[in-house]
Amino acid sequence: MQTVQKRQASLVLWIVAFFWFAQYVYVPYQTTYLLLAHISSNLVGAIIGAYGISQLLLRLPVGVLADLSSNHKFFIILGAFLAGAASFMRILLPDEVGFLMANILSGTASATWISFMILYMSFFKKADQTRATSKIIMANNTGMLLGFVTSTFLYDIVGMMVICAFSLGAGLIACLLSFFLQTTKPEKRPNIRVIELLQVIKDKNLLLYSCLALVQQGVQMSTTMSFTNQIIKELGATNMEIGFSSIIYMLSAVFFAKLASTKFLELLTKKQWIYSSFLLLGIYCLLVPQSSSILIVCLLQLIPGVGTGILFSLITSEALQSVPMQKRSTAMGFFQAVYAVGMTTFPIISGSIYEHLSMKVAFIFLAGTCFTAFFISLVSSRKEKRILLKRNVL
Repeated sequence: MQTVQKRQASLVLWIVAFFWFAQYVYVPYQTTYLLLAHISSNLVGAIIGAYGISQLLLRLPVGVLADLSSNHKFFIILGAFLAGAASFMRILLPDEVGFLMANILSGTASATWISFMILYMSFFKKADQTRATSKIIMANNTGMLLGFVTSTFLYDIVGMMVICAFSLGAGLIACLLSFFLQTTKPEKRPNIRVIELLQVIKDKNLLLYSCLALVQQGVQMSTTMSFTNQIIKELGATNMEIGFSSIIYMLSAVFFAKLASTKFLELLTKKQWIYSSFLLLGIYCLLVPQSSSILIVCLLQLIPGVGTGILFSLITSEALQSVPMQKRSTAMGFFQAVYAVGMTTFPIISGSIYEHLSMKVAFIFLAGTCFTAFFISLVSSRKEKRILLKRNVL
């Protein structure tokens, strides 16, 4: 990698950290803040799910536009600006309407994540794509971790609105840094039509890993980013303890994302890591609502860190393995749009189950989806292994 590329890659990682700080610094206390404002758990689930709605609608179009223009810098600037603007909305309207509108804006900002990833991965050779994916996801998780640490230590002192002001500031810093990125335009732009770009959706590999990401992101949004915090709250946890629970999860995510960029990953095959991680996530969903100890729930938060740090890195890199470079933004847009379905629907479904039945039943539903993903990824892995053996025999 050339010196200029190294500097640009490092700059992207800094922008990513500030961007995701802005997107998640308020998240550990969002559910409890809204519930304490006497908003029903059904509506809270809808507000949290709204974050995924705009992503669901916009990620594929953004991916197509990014492939057609190749101007990732524009989308990164736009995303960083919207991340800050969303929290400005929360400050202006600190109620269910403001948070609903803000979460839609935040989702729109996250729709531009395609360009962050594609630009960063373009600095690396194909053989290093898994390592590159792990590094940018580690920067993603680091920004979220710093956000969680900030809100944990300051929420009780300054309250939700000041926390949202930190989010606004981080979004503006990310936006400013983005102007120092080089405009990305290929020397020879391929003459490719939208309909040709959309053909990538037929890629079976992309479809499989998009569906697996749907489960992982849906479960993450419904548990560690939402109702796990409510379980801890009901066990009598203070706001500080809720924050520490989120910090443990994010530390685990950063740690395992770092490991995913090292030789540690070679202890198992990529496929083994994927189905083993889903199995662990399913066990996590069964154990959390059964626990009567805040400490045990906090320790269990290490498990979804594996899902975010290793599982999601591998699913992302595997999804793009068979996709041509000129179609990667479209493929990433489709991939992210599909998992946005999980981010949108899982919290809504979980909130509805919680409202009408119980929290335990909601987590059993989430565990069931993890075990289904475990079975599908296991069968897919064994099928691929049989195909490779046949090829070797022939």
